[in-house]
Amino acid sequence: MPTHHVTNQVPPLADVDGTDSPVIADVLRRSRLDPGAVEEIRELGELAGSAEALALGDLAEAHPPVLNTHDRYGNRVDEVVYDPAYHRLMEHAVRNGLHAAPWADPRADAHLIRALKFSVWGHVDAGHGCPVSMTYAVVPALRTSPALASQFEPLLCAPHYDPELREPTSKRGLLAGMSMTEKQGGSDVRANTTDALPRSDGTYRLTGHKWFTSAPMSDIFLVLAQAPSGLSCFLVPRVLPDGTRNTFNLQRLKDKLGNRSNASSEVEYDDTVGWLVGEEGRGVKTIVEMVNLTRLDCVLGTATAMRAGLAQAAHHAAHRSAFGAPLNEQPLMRNVLADLAVEAEAATTAALWLAELTDRSVRGDQRSALLRRIGLAVTKYHVCKRGPIHAAEALECLGGNGYVEESRMPRLYREAPLMSIWEGSGNVAALDALRAFAKQPETLGIFLDEVKSAAGVDRQLDDAVARLERTLVGIDPADPNALQYNARRIVGDMAALLQGSLLVRFGHPAVADAFTATRLGGDRGDVFGTLPEGLDIRALVARATPKTGAHR
Repeated sequence: MPTHHVTNQVPPLADVDGTDSPVIADVLRRSRLDPGAVEEIRELGELAGSAEALALGDLAEAHPPVLNTHDRYGNRVDEVVYDPAYHRLMEHAVRNGLHAAPWADPRADAHLIRALKFSVWGHVDAGHGCPVSMTYAVVPALRTSPALASQFEPLLCAPHYDPELREPTSKRGLLAGMSMTEKQGGSDVRANTTDALPRSDGTYRLTGHKWFTSAPMSDIFLVLAQAPSGLSCFLVPRVLPDGTRNTFNLQRLKDKLGNRSNASSEVEYDDTVGWLVGEEGRGVKTIVEMVNLTRLDCVLGTATAMRAGLAQAAHHAAHRSAFGAPLNEQPLMRNVLADLAVEAEAATTAALWLAELTDRSVRGDQRSALLRRIGLAVTKYHVCKRGPIHAAEALECLGGNGYVEESRMPRLYREAPLMSIWEGSGNVAALDALRAFAKQPETLGIFLDEVKSAAGVDRQLDDAVARLERTLVGIDPADPNALQYNARRIVGDMAALLQGSLLVRFGHPAVADAFTATRLGGDRGDVFGTLPEGLDIRALVARATPKTGAHR
């Protein structure tokens, strides 16, 4: 029609290399990875930014999984049917080692390599990252039972995705899940009521109802249940060694706010066969390392979502004009974009640093293990809390166009709260940090030593460290209620301190200056776009803008 002329619309953001993100490029340079590893990461980054991969993510999101409890003849099958796009995404993820591959990788930086891949690939779709993450995290828990580990670990680490339900050892590759939460307890897993009764053949029989079990088509699951000696961890396969289906009755799939491409289910165990993992009565201790690793992926996932939202916002502002000028040349929009960039870079820097600590911890470095323990707790709380407000602001940069599903911004917005809920909501994560201090008091000293390693470089950072120390001294350790009441403030301050210290040591100077000036010395950026004058806004916006077309 003669009245319909499309002008001032933004071209699609596609065919962008995920490793072109400056903060990812900085880590690649600083970590001095093997050239072969860098090439692997870059190839995956190019694939993640391709129109083809983004279309797969769109299809998997648009066609959520469907539960079939029975076949056409009335036989119970309990199978979830996924869109073919989901299987393609899983093939790419497993082939590229985003699952348990680091545990079989002899390279010293195997977990950092995997974290970088997980981070660049996460732009495509968040939902299929759930089974990938659980498969990565299950290995340390499984190793508490060497016989089970020797049987299943090689298949969990194998680069083969095989979605068919078959006897696990007959497959070329396996996926793992966990089944802990019950409706009456939630995060309080010690309140679980699922029973596990030992049998003479060395197995246990589980009976109970699990309220959240994601990726129910995985091959094996770690399940918490009450054994005679207390809460214990069990390995439950979907298919038993004789080829028959284990009792794994899927009652329904959850209708979730986001994470639509991933199935989350309620499961009924009824005389279900399981094998003890670790010791009876020590289920929480057995599974805690799995939880720590999935928490790492929560931080990585949030940081990835921040960069994805920032890229869309900056791309939009680079191509859209209003009131006579491109949006990204207008002072207030530049302030917003720069502030979003600071948050995304701080989150990414912390997440990948935690992955580096994981490599050192696996190699037996006890200081790194303790630092990673407390670093994960405070960062999981703080970064994942920042995710939803970052997503909301990035969406708003696109105006009404950002509120439309085609922009992919609503998907990011719906996804953002999950990372703060998964593996312990904000309160649970904050209290976990306090628990780390109580059980291993030396962790606080190690944490303070770490953030003080940047002492004397930035006055705001030094002042913030001093304030935290005064706060900790001022709280009566004999009054647990006072400590718990202040947990979010203390843990949030610790996380911001850690991010600031890392940026001062390893980040871009413009990012570090903006972070310490606001998150440590100002209002912590609770509303984005409030950066003070005197910062290098031009550099921050340039780092945020994707390198496409004229902007390469």
